[in-house]
Amino acid sequence: MLQSKSFVKKTKQGRITKIVREHYLRDDVYCGAVSCSACDAAAKRKLSADAATILVVDTNVVLHQIDLLENPAIEDVVCLSVVLDEVRNKNLAVFNRIKALCTNDARRFYVFANEQHRDTYVKDMVGESPNDRNDRAIRVAVRWYQSHLGESVKVLLITNDRDNKRKAIEEGLNAETVESYVRSLAQPGLLDLVVVPTNGDVNMEDAEDLRPSKKKVIYSEHKPMSEITSGLRCGIYHQGKLRVNRYNPFEAYVGSESIGDEIVIRGRSNMNRAFDGDIVAVELLPQDQWHESKSFIADDDEDDEEDVHLAPSSADDAPRNTSSTTVGSSAASVSSRPIGRVVGIIKRNWNSYCGSLEPMPMPAGSGGVAHALFVSKDRRIPKIRIHTRQLENLLNKRIVVAVDSWDVLSRYPSGHYVRTIGDIGDKETETEVVLIENDINTRPFSTQVLACLPPLPWTLSPDDLANPNRQDLRHVRVFSVDPPGCRDIDDALHCTLLPNGNFEVGVHIADVTNFVHPGTPLDEEAAQRGTSVYLVGQRIDMLPKPLTEDVCSLRADVERLAFSVIWEMTPHADIISTRYTKSVIKSCAAMSYVEAQARMDDSRLVDPLTVDLRNLNSLAKIMRQRRCDRGALTLASAEVKFEIDSETHDPLDIGIYQIREANQMIEEFMLAANVSVAEKILKHFPLCSLLRRHPSPTKEMLEPLLRTASSVGLNLDVSSSKALAESLDNATSDDPYFNKLIRILATRCMTQAVYFCSGDLSFSEYYHYGLAAPLYTHFTSPIRRYADVVVHRLLAAALDIAKLPPVFQDGPQLTGIADSTEMLRWQAEHQLNSTPTYISGQGQPTDTEARIVKVKANGFIVFVPKFGIEGPIYLTPKGDKGGDWVVDEVHQRVTKPGTNISYSVLQTVMIHMEVVEPQPHRPKLQLTLI
Repeated sequence: MLQSKSFVKKTKQGRITKIVREHYLRDDVYCGAVSCSACDAAAKRKLSADAATILVVDTNVVLHQIDLLENPAIEDVVCLSVVLDEVRNKNLAVFNRIKALCTNDARRFYVFANEQHRDTYVKDMVGESPNDRNDRAIRVAVRWYQSHLGESVKVLLITNDRDNKRKAIEEGLNAETVESYVRSLAQPGLLDLVVVPTNGDVNMEDAEDLRPSKKKVIYSEHKPMSEITSGLRCGIYHQGKLRVNRYNPFEAYVGSESIGDEIVIRGRSNMNRAFDGDIVAVELLPQDQWHESKSFIADDDEDDEEDVHLAPSSADDAPRNTSSTTVGSSAASVSSRPIGRVVGIIKRNWNSYCGSLEPMPMPAGSGGVAHALFVSKDRRIPKIRIHTRQLENLLNKRIVVAVDSWDVLSRYPSGHYVRTIGDIGDKETETEVVLIENDINTRPFSTQVLACLPPLPWTLSPDDLANPNRQDLRHVRVFSVDPPGCRDIDDALHCTLLPNGNFEVGVHIADVTNFVHPGTPLDEEAAQRGTSVYLVGQRIDMLPKPLTEDVCSLRADVERLAFSVIWEMTPHADIISTRYTKSVIKSCAAMSYVEAQARMDDSRLVDPLTVDLRNLNSLAKIMRQRRCDRGALTLASAEVKFEIDSETHDPLDIGIYQIREANQMIEEFMLAANVSVAEKILKHFPLCSLLRRHPSPTKEMLEPLLRTASSVGLNLDVSSSKALAESLDNATSDDPYFNKLIRILATRCMTQAVYFCSGDLSFSEYYHYGLAAPLYTHFTSPIRRYADVVVHRLLAAALDIAKLPPVFQDGPQLTGIADSTEMLRWQAEHQLNSTPTYISGQGQPTDTEARIVKVKANGFIVFVPKFGIEGPIYLTPKGDKGGDWVVDEVHQRVTKPGTNISYSVLQTVMIHMEVVEPQPHRPKLQLTLI
């Protein structure tokens, strides 16, 4: 049966066109119930044979009650295609979660294509809204199911929409609210998962504390979207993403393109119920209110505590200037930075959060509803009010809570319990907390994903060798150099001396796209994960282990498929020619950095492999010097390495990660391969190449570095990356650690590099500041980074090996795929690999050396080289805002008047480190001066 659907669409040129599409209706769309005898016997069936009730959920139930639906107690659910389409349009994250339920063979969730079935398709009625039409379609599908399955099974519509429920009952259908149905299951714990509606459709128990003192208006009402849109157009309001200060949750920043600056938001009242990551509308305060705050270390009052943390490695995770980690205020000076307040939320960024309940006495009686405050591990998140019927089981546990609403009358947002992770303090529990907080997917790969893998054991096929687009390089002496114990080897090299005295140098990268095809469940899963995450003694893969550790890994003495960039280079590292090819290689050795370095350093070794290493290293040194001469920055970060117990996997010891020539050699050729591939794909696809840029730091970002350098008599030229590089090279003193410390401080002034689509920016904006490269991309790590998979597909299309997938026509989606998980991965790795975690786990106090990196009125911030962390040292009791100490901002010194006691920036001090617990369930590392 054929129907036609028509709608109007506005083109990019502004023209309005009418689109008419044919819509085929079928009889062979089956119900999915095992008990059904009417449907084709071969049809897929997921609804249980002994199910007494089959649930049909509406769109809002899926959108708002997804945590409940994911609970194993909820089964035999029909998800209509009209509902899934609406969910996909409104919230892609929820859509992916409901889709995972429907595709999981272990769960009884069935997708019924009601829009394609002859008996359940409904036509639009004149004057009917899209929402009313979809509600009617849902009721028609419920009626069909009840008629189709007969009286042996109850078909129940679950909806919190009062009007939809009323119409369903009037039409003789079974309909209940979410809360009513969950109560009928007689599992009180499930009621904790029910989201309290905020639209007034259904009367449910109010989770808010209704004491009179709580009823006053605390926050301003958010402006309606119509007023926000008008205000943005007129320049009254400014739009941007709210970024809460990681070290002071009462201060946030909104980057505004409309005024070309970052707007500072101070205090919960001015943040006006906005969460970190929300897209907000901001109104600037009058300029006479743009006051700087006086520079104090924050106290441990309620949510506000200045904590020990891993030293920031860029300006994207560090405060923008010296006033960014401060509390208090002073009207003595007027800031040049605009100050504003949030007037509306354009797009929410509410997620699930990990933490624990604030300790509280058990309420009298049992089985009743207790009101509790949830405290997130992420200090940027405010406390969340929840109601629970299982308080006794949740105290002293790490739990997951989701936010539902935040009323103007409530100091805190309201949310609901999702699940329990484990006991507070347990190592595995705390690890999972960090992974969840950073949205790192640790779920096992689904059967659909694993079905995409090639048959194992995998071996090279005759078709691979016969492929005219793949060159056989098995005769070439290829080898890899990686960190010790590396199993996911995605790069290898060769260096062959040519008869003319030049070198043939090849970078061979695992040919992941030969096994990960566009649009498959495996590809979609890799895109969703975005990257592998490397933790202390653990790796969370982007791709299934059979690929990462076997089929794609360029291990020694096995034949593997690769994508190769091959240069002819002179002995002076000048590139004569470049070619790109799919290849077959057989690595002769898989070395660690230490092993490769030992070979190069041992003058007794003259075997071909060692000679190749030395030749590569000679070329790499020239290439590195050439990059530095162009202005590439040699920065530093506080990277540490752990010694792990082989049985318990607990950290035993810690030390600074040592960079060897072998590390730098591999890095140099990976950079060169990425540059060459960037040039090739941009030549062929000037509008849709995925590239990577590193924006130049602004003067404001470099101000903390300049102030610190000036205080110790160091003059840094920051007019260009080359000038800064030369200044850093000349930054020396009698202190052997001085230069590295200055480079660490310079590193945190930099922005993060970002992916972009070549068609979105002008060529001058492609520049990579840190590498001093006009063009750059990521090609060399496709096993662990999805952006590289995208670039491999671009390069294959540029070589006419494969067609370009449709996603490359959508620039924002292209860069979104690459950028989506990069920062989350970085945060998770740095939190779990940070030494506060290590010291907390050991529980042993220790004394060590530290360097002062920032002075405050009541203390200073120190950097601890051995552990790669920084944190506060208090000179006065907490709560005493300065006392007798005086700060000299120019010379970055804090002095006690009448004495010769003073502390200056970059000064060495001895400190004591110890884990304390000033607040229940929130252990922290405390630093004190010895």
